[in-house]
Amino acid sequence: MTSSLIKARRDERVSVSVTSESAGWTYLDFSVVDLEAGARHDRDAAPREVVLVPIEGAGTVRVGNEDIDLSRTGVFDQLPHVLYVPPGLSISVTARHRFVLTIGSAPAEGGLPLRLFEPSEMRVELRGGGASHRQICHILAAPLPAERLILYEGYAPRGTWSGWAPHCHDGYAGSPYLEEVYYFRLQPAEGFVLHRNWREDTGFDETLVCEDGDTALVPQGFHSTVACPGTNMYFLNYLAGEPVGEERAQGPYFHPDHTWIHDDWSAGAMSLPTAGAQPA
Repeated sequence: MTSSLIKARRDERVSVSVTSESAGWTYLDFSVVDLEAGARHDRDAAPREVVLVPIEGAGTVRVGNEDIDLSRTGVFDQLPHVLYVPPGLSISVTARHRFVLTIGSAPAEGGLPLRLFEPSEMRVELRGGGASHRQICHILAAPLPAERLILYEGYAPRGTWSGWAPHCHDGYAGSPYLEEVYYFRLQPAEGFVLHRNWREDTGFDETLVCEDGDTALVPQGFHSTVACPGTNMYFLNYLAGEPVGEERAQGPYFHPDHTWIHDDWSAGAMSLPTAGAQPA
């Protein structure tokens, strides 16, 4: 198993844990916390901005002396409220019911206030077409303010690709340097998705088989993801790197071999039957 695939530890309170040290990068930490009713998860104050995203269930987040309620029926049901916590504040999460949430962080100076982002503030767009028609929700991306963190949620119907044309943001070809995780939830949960990271010039190439609750790291290179034909795919991206503030709006570099499809998503699509064959 490659180290870029983080399997969910379903019997542990912290089911996914990614640190800068474990990932071998510089900026981004990420975890998934799964709390039973009444359970608590604490995080000490640190010089890092922190963003919490509810996945399912309900809980109360104490930040300093302030209590903030977070809840979500499920990722396929509604957009989230997203809680931004500036550096230097302790965090304590207590579950009112079973509560699954993600927590990501990055180094920050502390120029922004504590803030709960509402779904109405988040831009939602449909991208692509054909076998790469998907929905992307900008749940904390510029112009919504943060220092380094960037967050998206994506939805791809079964059998559909996301991240096509493939793109990279590792500094290659003038792209911004951003570290990234993909956290997956699947409908139904028994399916799987395939995620590929690669760079031809360095010989780096890995394909990950991700199941419900797993996390894929993007350590470098181009990347793209596809759901199997029986599975609807949700993914949550946390990114952090060199861009700060409004620089977070800088786009990635797309693989030049594949960008032609952006002009016409149906161009060259094969029709069946073909090659003179007739179905029985």
